[in-house]
Amino acid sequence: MLAAQRKDLILSTLRSEGRVVAKDLAAELELSEDTIRRDLRELAADGLLHRVHGGALPASPAVADFAVRTTIGTGAKAQVAAAAAALVRPGQTVAIDGGTTARELARLLPLDLRATIVTHSPTIAVELASHPGVEVIIVGGRLFKHSVVAYGAIAHEAIGRISADLFFLGVTGIHPVAGLTTGDAEEAAIKRAWAERSAETYVLGSGEKIGAASAFEVLPLAAVTAVLTDAAAPERGVAELRAVGVDVRVAA
Repeated sequence: MLAAQRKDLILSTLRSEGRVVAKDLAAELELSEDTIRRDLRELAADGLLHRVHGGALPASPAVADFAVRTTIGTGAKAQVAAAAAALVRPGQTVAIDGGTTARELARLLPLDLRATIVTHSPTIAVELASHPGVEVIIVGGRLFKHSVVAYGAIAHEAIGRISADLFFLGVTGIHPVAGLTTGDAEEAAIKRAWAERSAETYVLGSGEKIGAASAFEVLPLAAVTAVLTDAAAPERGVAELRAVGVDVRVAA
């Protein structure tokens, strides 16, 4: 089998099975594991999968930069954002992560809502600047331009002095084994800091993130209250998450 054919088979297996085990695929094709691992390395370098110990998982399209992500799954993100907005109650202090789904959530908060929103995302703060009943507290720090959020020591210190009722968490991957992941270690640390300071954490998990994984763990699945996803989220991926005890709430 030619290398191109093997790679097509690997990608097809990822789509149908949600993962590739190098040892099993090598045995099936009567090839060495080294050959399969080389194929996985090359596919990972092209951004087509995420390598893990023993094989690979689907790569998340959500690792693209902010501008590109605004074009991905807009309808699904709107569903997730609406479900998140419905959880916010008057008088609460709510932490909102950066990202395109989080921005949609900010846009959907009711105009008569009176609450405090804390965020490390300038984008979220701007969306809420003209909201009449919302007090906006923005956490500063170094700007991570890829996601347009603050990070670093200054942001960590500020977050450590805030207590929130809810945190709406954005990630790039939601996988039953890999957990909640994102593409940058510093950004993952900021997300953890918010979760540690919040009574409840809800994951903004549009369908393209379900079953995918990125390089850096944010939190284990058991650490969050629920995953909010859209009606078109992959049924298999949702079922696998529920099988490991995750509260997955699918938008109507």
